[in-house]
Amino acid sequence: MIEKKPDWIRVKAPISKGYQGTKNLIDSLKLNTVCQEAACPNIGECWEKKHVTVMILGSVCTRACAFCNIATGRPDLLDPHEPERLAVAIGKLGLEHVVITSVDRDDLPDGGAGHFADCIKAIRNSAPNTTIEILTPDFLKKDGALETVVAAIPDVYNHNIETVPSLYKAIRPGARYFHSLNLLHNVKKLNPQIFTKSGIMVGLGETNNEVLQVMDDLRAADVDFITIGQYLQPTKKHAKVDRFVTPEEFSYLERVAKTKGFLMVSASPLTRSSYHAGEDFKKMRNARNQLLGVA
Repeated sequence: MIEKKPDWIRVKAPISKGYQGTKNLIDSLKLNTVCQEAACPNIGECWEKKHVTVMILGSVCTRACAFCNIATGRPDLLDPHEPERLAVAIGKLGLEHVVITSVDRDDLPDGGAGHFADCIKAIRNSAPNTTIEILTPDFLKKDGALETVVAAIPDVYNHNIETVPSLYKAIRPGARYFHSLNLLHNVKKLNPQIFTKSGIMVGLGETNNEVLQVMDDLRAADVDFITIGQYLQPTKKHAKVDRFVTPEEFSYLERVAKTKGFLMVSASPLTRSSYHAGEDFKKMRNARNQLLGVA
């Protein structure tokens, strides 16, 4: 049985005209979105504002994480025209900031890194004023993959840690905690100008001290932006919610994260990786400019 959600994380069903208009456009362009595939609770609010997180490389993942609602199995064939279709969609949606994520593609020699780079380049060519945020897999055992993506120069490179190290075996069995930390750190080594971002879910059974240690590890990897949100059980077959973290506890985590030196922190029950991504990117860029004394 899925535990009943407290009042502070209940959201209204998406019924607005703005939401429906965005949905119709996405359907007509045959785009996959993580908003739909992962059953994001913020889809109504985001799509009403035309904030969309596009999912490339198909809709079937090669991994089976215990928290994720995306289908696992034999992946789709790679669509060579997807970068161009994505660029057209961004133009039609009029996006100032786009978030591009993907399923894991352990079946591909480069894990899909080249496809990410092609998407970034296509958007740069068709919508040069659109800022680009990518949320990539970990590219585990894919030599050169990270370098390929970083060379395309996204504005923000996001890779989620997801949970604390002690829960990796149960929650994220195909991944490695320190590999993910190293990936984020290596982005900064390759191009210090690219903002880095990572996120974790709480309510899976982690301790408060473990969350604080993850913050320290991310800062040691020079990560600029941390997101912290409540884990919600998508279906009965997924990991159970250990507890619902209160808004007051999220406020505490946000304050602590800010003292640790993150340029940007988003911590709330409904926070997700790309929630308010465009607005938060502007805030993060302004925060860095202030530190550097740039007008």
